Amino acid sequence: MQITDDLSKLLHILPEQIRSSLEKHPQQESLIEVVMDLGRLPEARFPNKAEYLGETPVSKEDINYCIQRVGLFSGDNRAGIERTLHRISAIRNRTGDIIGLTCRVGRAVFGTIAMIRDLVETGNSILMLGRPGVGKTTALREIARVLADELHKRVVIIDTSNEIAGDGDIPHPAIGRARRMQVARPELQHQVMIEAVENHMPEVIVIDEIGTELEAQAARTIAERGVQLVGTAHGNHIENLIKNPTLSDLVGGIQAVTLGDDEARRRASQKTVLERKAPPTFEIAVEMLERHRWVVHESVSDTVDTLLRNRKPSPQVRTVNESGHVTITRELPEVAPKLASSLQTPESAPNVRGWRSSGQMQPMPVSKAEIKIRPLADEFGEENSFEQLLDSSWHQQDIYAREHEISGPNGEDLPLHVYPYGISRQQLDQVIEVLNLPVVLTKEMDNADAVLALRSHVKNHSKLRHISKARHIPIHSIKASTIPQITRSLRRMLNMDDSGVGETTDLRLFSHNGSEDEIEALEEARLAVEQIVIPKGQPVELLPRSPKVRKIQHELVEHYHLKSTSFGDEPNRRLRIFPA
Repeated sequence: MQITDDLSKLLHILPEQIRSSLEKHPQQESLIEVVMDLGRLPEARFPNKAEYLGETPVSKEDINYCIQRVGLFSGDNRAGIERTLHRISAIRNRTGDIIGLTCRVGRAVFGTIAMIRDLVETGNSILMLGRPGVGKTTALREIARVLADELHKRVVIIDTSNEIAGDGDIPHPAIGRARRMQVARPELQHQVMIEAVENHMPEVIVIDEIGTELEAQAARTIAERGVQLVGTAHGNHIENLIKNPTLSDLVGGIQAVTLGDDEARRRASQKTVLERKAPPTFEIAVEMLERHRWVVHESVSDTVDTLLRNRKPSPQVRTVNESGHVTITRELPEVAPKLASSLQTPESAPNVRGWRSSGQMQPMPVSKAEIKIRPLADEFGEENSFEQLLDSSWHQQDIYAREHEISGPNGEDLPLHVYPYGISRQQLDQVIEVLNLPVVLTKEMDNADAVLALRSHVKNHSKLRHISKARHIPIHSIKASTIPQITRSLRRMLNMDDSGVGETTDLRLFSHNGSEDEIEALEEARLAVEQIVIPKGQPVELLPRSPKVRKIQHELVEHYHLKSTSFGDEPNRRLRIFPA
C-alpha cells in the first residue's frame, strides 16, 4: 500500500510547542489526531494509546493561532487545509466561541480496497459500515479513484464536509479523475445528491455518512435511476440499520405483516411477523470490523430476510495480510450441534418435549458421512432450504444446563416454558429480563408448560381452550397487557410470593427506553407513593408529563395496587394518585 498524508501541512498550523513535540515523536507516522481543549494539556492520539504533548495547558492564543491558519468553518463546525485531506473540527461554547479543536490526520491510502476490488467491478451499489476511525472515508476515496481512473466511469463525489477530496476548490489528487460537488450546508446534502444525477450524468455517485431520512430517500431515488451508489452509513452491522427507523430504507425497509393461520403454522411463527418491505437500496454491504478484516454480505436482501426470520446469515469474511494476500472465508451457521441433537432418540434426549416425548415423532438415523456433507450443502439453495425446515422440526437443547434445573410449582422442570397469546412480546421480555425469572417464551404449544393470554382472547377463542384442555396445559389469563399484571401472573406461575410491594421496585421494569425523563418521572411517582400516599393516606398530584410518560406512571401506580387518574389540559396534564 502507498500512503500519502501531507503531515507537515497539518503540523504547520499547530503552535510551536505542540509542533516541536510531534516532529520529534517516534510514532509520528501513525498519528491519528491532535486534540486541543482550552485550559487542558494538548493530546496526541495514536492507534493504541494517547499522550500529552508538554506540560503547558492550551490557551486562547493557541486556539486562535490554529484558527487563523485553516479555512472557514462550515455549518457542521468543520474546516480543512487547502489541497490536503486533514480535517479540523471545532467545539464551541454557548456564545459561539471556539474553545476546542480536533485536528484529524487525513491520509490517502492507495490499494486499501484490494479486499473488495471484485465487488467494486460488478457495478452493484455498495454500503460501507463501521465504527468511527476504522477507515470508511479512506476506503470511499480509494473506491472513487479506482472507478474513475481504472474502470473509466463517470464518478461524482458528494463531499459534504470536504473530507473525501480535501478542502479548497481544487480536489485532492487521491480521488483521481472523479469529480467533486461541495455542499453549502449539511442539511442540503440530499438536494445535491439529486442535483448531481440530474445535471452531470454520473455513472457512479459516492456519498459519505448517509444519516437522515431525506438522504436515505435520495439514495433510493438515485439507485432506481440506474446509477451505482457507493456510500457509508452509521452503524457497525446490518442489524443496526434494521433497527434504525431512519436508515432502514437502505436495506429495504421493515414492515409488520399479518399471516393467515395456515401460513403461520407452516412457518411455525406468530401471526404477526416482520418482513422486508422493498428491494434494498444497496445490493452489497461491507462491515468494516477492523482495518484488515471486513465482513461482506453479497446479497443484502438475503441477509435481511434471514435475520428477520431469527436465523444467522453466512457472510464472507475477508482479511488481508502484510504482503497484500487476501483470504476469503465464510461464516457458516452452526449446523453440527443441530444434527447431533437430531441423532438422539426420545429416550436419550434429556429435554425432549411435545410429540417427540410421546414417541409419535422420531428422527431417522443419520450416518456420519451425511453429517460431514451437510455443512457443505448450505452453499446451495434447495439443500439449504430443506435443512432449515428439517432443523426447525427437531427439538433443540435448552440453554439451561440440566444440573441447574429445579422443579416448578406443578412439578415441571424450570425454566418454565410459556406460550403467550395476545400479549406484548416486548413487555414479556422486559419483565423476564429485569426480574431474572426462569421463564422461556415459546412459539409452539407442544413445548409449553403454561399459556399466558388476555382474558378477552381466552373467552372468544374456543380452539385455544380445547387444545389446552386436550394437552393438559393450564391457561393463565390477565385483563390487560400491562407490566404489573404480567409481572403478577408470571410470579404466580412460578409460585413466588406476590403478597405485597414492600420490596424495592426496579424502575427499569416500567421504563420503555430508559431515558432520563422516564426515570425521573418514575422516581417521582415512586417517592410520592412510598412516602405520602401509603404511609399518610393522602392523595398526591405529580408534575405535568407527556402522555407517553404518564402511561408508565399509571403502570407503576397499578403495581402498588393503587388507583390514579390524569386531569388537566395539555401541556399541563398530570397524574393524581389516590390512597387505597
